[in-house]
Amino acid sequence: MTPAPTERLHALDAVRGFALLLGVAFHATLSFLPGPQAWIVMDDQRSEVMAITFFTLHIFRMTVFFLIAGYFGRLLLERRGLKGFVIDRAKRIAAPLSIFWPLVLMAFIAVVVWLTIDVMGALPKEPPKSPPLTPTSFPLMHLWFLWVLLIFYTAMLLLRGVGKVLDRGGHFARLVDGLTAFLTRNMVGPVILAAPVALAFWLKPTPLMPWLGVPTPDQTLIPGAIALTAYGTAFGFGWLLQRQAGLIQAFTRRWPIRLLAAVAATTAGYLMARGLPIGGTLTDESLRAAYCAVYAFAIWNWTFGLIGAALTFLSGHSPVRRYLADASYWIYIVHMPLVMALQVALRDVPLAWPLKYGLILVGTLAPALITYELLVRHTFVGWLLNGRRIPWRAKPLPQLREGIA
Repeated sequence: MTPAPTERLHALDAVRGFALLLGVAFHATLSFLPGPQAWIVMDDQRSEVMAITFFTLHIFRMTVFFLIAGYFGRLLLERRGLKGFVIDRAKRIAAPLSIFWPLVLMAFIAVVVWLTIDVMGALPKEPPKSPPLTPTSFPLMHLWFLWVLLIFYTAMLLLRGVGKVLDRGGHFARLVDGLTAFLTRNMVGPVILAAPVALAFWLKPTPLMPWLGVPTPDQTLIPGAIALTAYGTAFGFGWLLQRQAGLIQAFTRRWPIRLLAAVAATTAGYLMARGLPIGGTLTDESLRAAYCAVYAFAIWNWTFGLIGAALTFLSGHSPVRRYLADASYWIYIVHMPLVMALQVALRDVPLAWPLKYGLILVGTLAPALITYELLVRHTFVGWLLNGRRIPWRAKPLPQLREGIA
């Protein structure tokens, strides 16, 4: 099918970069969360504002990313064919995961060693043994999203192949397209899309920890049911959206209402979780049921609302947004050790938490952007991450290329 107009894709690429950059803001909150220790390093300054930021960003950030990932994934497949799609994803998703995961892990260990020496004066004579690497115990850390993308790409290619065999007349495909259009254009779309996510929350076999929302599969190669449902639904819906040219423009119709509903649902969910520690659980069944519904509803209203607002205001080409969207992949890969190191360095510094939080953000983004410009954008690494190496004196290209999503 004909892809959506090119000018609309600038907005989606901007949102994708925005979602990745928000990862820096999200992880920087962890050392400032009130209550018992919730992160490897905790600051002497804590703030409920940081708790609200943490809670809110975790609701929508990755769901928005995976919806756009699905949209761009099918667009790439249509433009390059199966062979070109597989080669591109192997280069820009599988290869960076394989290359950067061990480097990030070593940097993470180095920060932990520094923190241990700083707190204890020396490393313990008999440090705890690292657990063996197994499919259910594998420290993907913040690069888990690349692994999950590979799972989703594989699943969609398999489903696509099965569909071509079993639906030769295209009857089922037309039915799915009609349902996708209905969910996109109708007010009840986010409610229906939220239903499987709410059900996955409700059926969770272990107690529900409301602060953590969708459990991040950062320590396993086998994502849990909630993550697969929440992110898989978003990825699949984005994939199906791309089948119909211009359908995603329907997001622009009610984006203010979607965002108001998202804020209301987020506020309700936060109030339910507020009295609990970060790792606390909801034991009251009625409250748990309400939380599952409210949280899932918030996820999809944020997703519809933010994408709709971006399509409304960010559809034109912007060199700055283009640059940041390109840089966001590199920034996200390298940001976690930088954030952690700054959290360790600043945890006992006698400054107010807003200053510390700002220093962590600036101290992370500045070197990440500098290294992107000097070591990535114009080198082989830029070719690997962004799909091409930008010559040093080349003018920025106005057209949109498929991003990592």
